[in-house]
Amino acid sequence: MSFQAYLDAVEAKTGKTPRQLVDLARAKGFDDPKVKAGTILDWLKADFDLGRGHGMAIVHVIKKGPEVDSKHVGTTGAHRDDSALLWLDGVATKPR
Repeated sequence: MSFQAYLDAVEAKTGKTPRQLVDLARAKGFDDPKVKAGTILDWLKADFDLGRGHGMAIVHVIKKGPEVDSKHVGTTGAHRDDSALLWLDGVATKPR
């Protein structure tokens, strides 16, 4: 599953766009480099019932921003993304 597919699934599960979740995380101070992924995963599980895979996609965006490693872009692997820049503003507004 691509990073973008994980983010789209997170939106379907939570009703919140990835950007909304990142904004909530920032308001809680989870974008601080000292905050560990486990802390964020615990919050995502408790508040949104997200599992580890979906949670780690959000952790990636919180910690590293919306860019993914270009080695996954345009490949044929299971984790292939069409773009190195993830769309955070929701499935309904995603450019086609």
